[in-house]
This record gives sequence, C-alpha cells and structure tokens, in this order.
Amino acid sequence: MPEPETTELKTQVLPADAKGISAAAGVFARGGLVAFPTETVYGLGADASNAAAIAHLYQAKGRPAFNPLIAHVADLGAARRIGRFDATAERLAAAFWPGPLTLVVPQADGCPVADLATAGLDTVAIRVPAHPIARALLAAFGGAVVAPSANISGHVSPTTAAHVAADLTGRIDLILDGGPVEVGVESTIVGCFEAPALLRPGGVPSEAIEAVLGRPLARRVTAEMHAAEQPLAPGMLASHYAPRAAVRLEANDLAAGEALLAFGPVNLPGAAGAAAMLNLSPSGDPAEAATHLFGYLRSLDASGARSIAVMPIPNDGLGEAINDRLRRAAAPR
Repeated sequence: MPEPETTELKTQVLPADAKGISAAAGVFARGGLVAFPTETVYGLGADASNAAAIAHLYQAKGRPAFNPLIAHVADLGAARRIGRFDATAERLAAAFWPGPLTLVVPQADGCPVADLATAGLDTVAIRVPAHPIARALLAAFGGAVVAPSANISGHVSPTTAAHVAADLTGRIDLILDGGPVEVGVESTIVGCFEAPALLRPGGVPSEAIEAVLGRPLARRVTAEMHAAEQPLAPGMLASHYAPRAAVRLEANDLAAGEALLAFGPVNLPGAAGAAAMLNLSPSGDPAEAATHLFGYLRSLDASGARSIAVMPIPNDGLGEAINDRLRRAAAPR
C-alpha cells in the first residue's frame, strides 16, 4: 500500500498529566489529531463530529477504506446523546462499561457523529474505555472521539508513544505519552438488534455477554470482519452504502433524469439539465470530497432521480477510499 500523503505537521509529544490532557482536548476542539493510550494499544483520536478532522485521520493512517469507526465517550450519559439504547443495550452497558465492549445501536435523533465516521449507516458504534488517561481526556474534551489504532494502516499496532512517533510524526498534532499500555485483544462488538449479534469477538467473552442477556448471541462474524484495521458495524457488504437510485461511476456525460455527483470543474455534456447536482469538491480536493461523500449521496438519492452519475475521482490518497465506497454503492443488489 502506498504511504499516506499528508501535509507535514509539527508533532508534539506531551506527558499524559493534567496539562497534557488539557492540551490534547484543545487539539480535538481545533479539529486536530491526538494519539493517546487505551486499554490495548494507542489510539489515534479525532472529534467524532468533525468530518474534516476524520478525513485527515484517514489520510494520516493511509486507511484503505471508509470503514465505520468506533465513537469513544466518557460515560453512559454521553453515549445516550449519540445512540438509542434499548433494554439490551442498557443491560450490557451497565454490566461491561467502562471496558472493552463496543455496542452498535441506532443513532439518536440529532446524533452529532459525522457521516464519515459511521460510513453512512444509521447506526453508531460506541464504547466507554476503561483506561484512566483515555477517560480523563474524553471528560476534558466533552464530546465523542473516534479512535482507531495510532499507526499507519498495515503496520504493527503501537503500545508505546515511541511506536506512535515512528509511524505518525509529521502526520498528527500531538502524542499523549502515558507510558506502555497492556496489549490485549480489541473490543468485543455486539450489535443491539432485534436479536443481539456478535459482530466481532474481543476483550469481553461472548459467554459473559450471554450470561447477562440470558440468551445466546446471534453470530455474524465473517472472514471480512476479521480484516485488519476494520472496526465493525453492520453493513460491510459489497452493496454498502446502497442508495435507492442506481449509481453510475466514471460518468463522462449525463443522461436525462440523472442526478450528478461532481468532483472538480464540471464540464460534462448534459450537466446543465441534471435532475440535481452536488459537487464533492469544486477544487478537486479529496479531503474535502471525503467530508461530503455520504451526505451528498443521501441528498441526491432523496431528489427522486432515477440514477446518480458520478464524475471520475483520482484513485490516489483519499481518492482510493472514496472510490471504494462508491463501488459499494454501485454494486448490483
């Protein structure tokens, strides 16, 4: 995989004391990226409500696709502000939070988590971490933070601040040094659907979850779900995210009745008669395009157009991830 292309940043390394945690919360508030310790490895965090920050996170990691990210919050009250908790979710949160359990629940009304973090799904993956530094940082910031592992995608996960620095110096704003972390498995992911489902095994044994629920978990674990760097939520299928309208890629013209998802200058034949048109980035900036991708697909789908034509998008940098998601949207279904 090619190394990610990012603007060079001056990466600070600060001890994870009160001053460092306050500085890190300020970086999140300004839309920056912070690496910090969790129970298992160092995570690379961004404000979960800031699509531009999340686009930069993908860019810094060289993440191969826009997979759903886990929103980390300080407590159950904060979790309820972004997700809807039924009796099953409430029971599991009471039993296992804080700790290595991620719950996938429907988004709450007005959920602030950016579409880019949920990969366009109407669910959101939420966790309350147990690591004291992570908890202090989330409390200081006051919002949800998405945080995949703090390394370039495909590299070994980091367990010290030095590991993070080796991969991400110049790509992120701040590394919060909390010393070595205990290496463990990733969080268990449970989908709180009509039948609660195990989406990924992890730090909380499925037997313990089933004991709390008093029923077996459905199993939805697949080989694809075990792919590296893929914090899961439902819908990771070939035809995801699938609008109602057909999606036509690499469009070099526009047919009658089609909507247009543009990128860069628009000079396609037929564009003037588009049923609806939105431009991911008039300047051709992939990072800007990433922030708009899912919302614009939804808006064009809601226009009533019979199909959505998508202009070509270069496949380098974040363009690779944008094209991956568009191919899923266009897959036969």
